Amino acid sequence: MEEIDGRSGFCKSNSIFYSKRKPLPLPQNYSLDVTTFISSGAHQGKLAFIDAATGRHFTFPQLWRAVDVVATSLSDLGVRKGHVVLLLSPNSIYFPVVCLAVMSLGAIITTTNPLNTTREIAKQISDSKPSLAFTIRPLLPKITAASNLPIVLMEEDSNIPITEPKIVTTLGKMMKTEPRASQVRDRVFQDDTATLLYSSGTTGPSKGVVSSHRNLMAMVQIVLGRFNIDKEETFICTVPMFHIYGLVAFATGLLASGSTIVVLSKFDMDDMLSAIQKYRATYLPLVPPILVAMMNGADAIKAKYDLSSLHSVLSGGAPLSKEVIEGFVDKFPNVTILQGYGLTESTGVGASTDTLEESRRYGTAGLLSPATEAKVVNPETGEALPPNRTGELWLRGPTIMKGYFSNEEATTSTLDSEGWLRTGDICYIDGDGYIFIVDRLKELIKYKGYQVPPAELEALLLTHPAISDAAVIPFPDKEVGQYPMAYVVRKSGSYASEKEIMDFVAAQVAPYKRIRRVTFISSIPKNPSGKILRKDLIKLATSKL
Repeated sequence: MEEIDGRSGFCKSNSIFYSKRKPLPLPQNYSLDVTTFISSGAHQGKLAFIDAATGRHFTFPQLWRAVDVVATSLSDLGVRKGHVVLLLSPNSIYFPVVCLAVMSLGAIITTTNPLNTTREIAKQISDSKPSLAFTIRPLLPKITAASNLPIVLMEEDSNIPITEPKIVTTLGKMMKTEPRASQVRDRVFQDDTATLLYSSGTTGPSKGVVSSHRNLMAMVQIVLGRFNIDKEETFICTVPMFHIYGLVAFATGLLASGSTIVVLSKFDMDDMLSAIQKYRATYLPLVPPILVAMMNGADAIKAKYDLSSLHSVLSGGAPLSKEVIEGFVDKFPNVTILQGYGLTESTGVGASTDTLEESRRYGTAGLLSPATEAKVVNPETGEALPPNRTGELWLRGPTIMKGYFSNEEATTSTLDSEGWLRTGDICYIDGDGYIFIVDRLKELIKYKGYQVPPAELEALLLTHPAISDAAVIPFPDKEVGQYPMAYVVRKSGSYASEKEIMDFVAAQVAPYKRIRRVTFISSIPKNPSGKILRKDLIKLATSKL
């Protein structure tokens, strides 16, 4: 094989970009589940999880005992390898206990968003066919209305009366049982399915992503290598655990490092800042809108809260601009910004910036994760491209999903026979191996045959002094096909007009990229990882047609 270019990681003979990160040690034992793998990690016997609101907590020994007894109870309820278990719950210290117990049996965990409607939950249940559900009392009606599933109520109190006939037991009762030395457990292999997470469906209906124990173990190793944690660290968990970002970081990955994880049941800026101060947190994972809010409110925040323990924020979901990175560093000089890029289909990893210096390649998603390979492919011709050429990002490596659940058509259009995942993201990789995501393939606006990337126009709009947030969507038009339309959130006290904004963009882009319609809106709808919900905006824009 030809020499790999040391700077970009690109190999001319096969047009593959190779990771410049240190190689990944993967467990060689084929008969291994991710729970056993994580629980074998070193820890200092200190706290694993703390509930920020109540102070309830698990030490590491308590956590692994809880996982063991819940797994035993599940086994007694008839849950076996290959069975699907549904988890509908906000973040809590019990969320990872359920996930780890289910996966230790070789059963499959499927999570769902507490904000989903009964109809959406019913659809996921009919698709994934779970044999049991875990939920909390306030969310109970969403499951009982959607199905006849037996339910475990996530109540700590083991003595509460059970009135709903579908409730078979409570988590409190499960955790009161004694662990048994001898219990029948199926052998679990690295290639067995561990999780069934539903992708956000930004480009269509959401699909069940099937990930194996090996996918999760590779992800854990990448997370551990990235943070290189050798002393006590405390992470704040506000990102949703039902989403790949939360599941990767909190329910599994960081646990293996022996770190302490402080759990907030939902995002609230004051609660988050209070928890950083109270628990002397060192790492704060978040999504870009929260980072921007912290930057904008920095003076008031620093006057009220002691954030001196914080040394790193981890941002995912969308790349950060130069203005945001430098603005944040200016306000919080002792905090390093680290960024990450990943998909549900790649178990949440793919690329990252691991130092402030790397994050200062403004707009980058970072360098390829360890053991991960990439191709940049021309979507029209299928040709694999060299550095600095724009095309669709394809990824291959140990974290790439097995496929979409019972959806062969979607699987074959996304995963090719050689294991390459077509991400649907348009990018280029520069001469130093940094990935720059330009846009979503399916979100490109087609104006008279020209392709217009919404992200480029959004980045431009955000440089306007009167605009605090913006989203660009395709608006259907008989003559040109589609034209760019902007939804704009004005800064308070600003009265920028539609014409002023259209002129501002027109002065800086080619004529076919001009914004031809502007609507002012109070906030841009986004999913939990910070991605703009363009589908919702397109529906809003076209509902009046």
